[in-house]
Amino acid sequence: MTVIGWHASHEQLHPKDLLTSLQHAEQAGFTAAMCSDHFAPWSERQGHSGFAWSWLGAALQATELPVGVVNAPGQRYHPAIIAQAAATLEAMFPGRFWAALGSGEAMNEHITGDAWPRKEHRNERLLESVTVMRSLLAGHEVSHEGHVTVDRARLWTRPDAPPPLLAAAVSAETAAWAAEWADGLATVNQSPDALRNVVDAYRSAGGRGALVLQVHVSYAASDEEALAIAHDQWRTNVFSPPLCWDLDSAESFDIAASHVEPEDLRGSVIVSSATSEHADRLAELIDIGFDEVYLHHVGREQREFIDAFGERVLPQLSVTSKLSGGAAA
Repeated sequence: MTVIGWHASHEQLHPKDLLTSLQHAEQAGFTAAMCSDHFAPWSERQGHSGFAWSWLGAALQATELPVGVVNAPGQRYHPAIIAQAAATLEAMFPGRFWAALGSGEAMNEHITGDAWPRKEHRNERLLESVTVMRSLLAGHEVSHEGHVTVDRARLWTRPDAPPPLLAAAVSAETAAWAAEWADGLATVNQSPDALRNVVDAYRSAGGRGALVLQVHVSYAASDEEALAIAHDQWRTNVFSPPLCWDLDSAESFDIAASHVEPEDLRGSVIVSSATSEHADRLAELIDIGFDEVYLHHVGREQREFIDAFGERVLPQLSVTSKLSGGAAA
């Protein structure tokens, strides 16, 4: 049995609309949620980028769902600040918050004016940040000098138990590297073979905890409309690393995507007007071994997707509640 959650895309919806959609997703049978944490959208057409941490408090208060976030500590955010934010949410809503930590993308991090480090230095910075956060969450006073600097930091309000700190990883290489420090693995949909490689690399290296998958889907009344939605909203998200790491603005992504054709989206997004096809594709991904799957409908209109998937997809996927461990109603 698998937790099936709804992904809140801050890049595409106003935070008020995201909150309303989250409440609707809970009513429709989704049993968890996650969100991104960006400073800018991936394209001009998406048009939003609310502050995730403000929204998370509202989301946890407005629903009974567990909610996670993908975050990059170390440049835009000092890791002590993220530790404080995570500690406060977990203290207020025990057992309902998690964070997946990654090395970030230039489009969000360049705003500090600091240089964008090469990948190995970003990974070193991430590991330092995780070490600082864990020590703070354990109640220690922390001083540190390295890629990040910390001077006598201490968390005065802490939860009874720290929230899970997962690794956000796309490649098998990064997944294996993260296994030494992560409480779980969060990744994004690729081909089934590529996902198996990521999962195998993480588990083979001793990785523990939940396996979390974000899946981009596009659903509409016709296949043509579903593909048009995906092309309009998500064509800037088809690029593999390092390009997607290193472009630094929505304008740059729009230029890079100017030659992306609609059919090119099928490698990144499950596109179909048939809920049965979505259910079959998702079942195949779940069988790889994922404990939690978060669905991101890449269109800006969410209600039709939530209603259709709540009625016709979730019942086919043996959805469970993350909090109770039992079958969802």
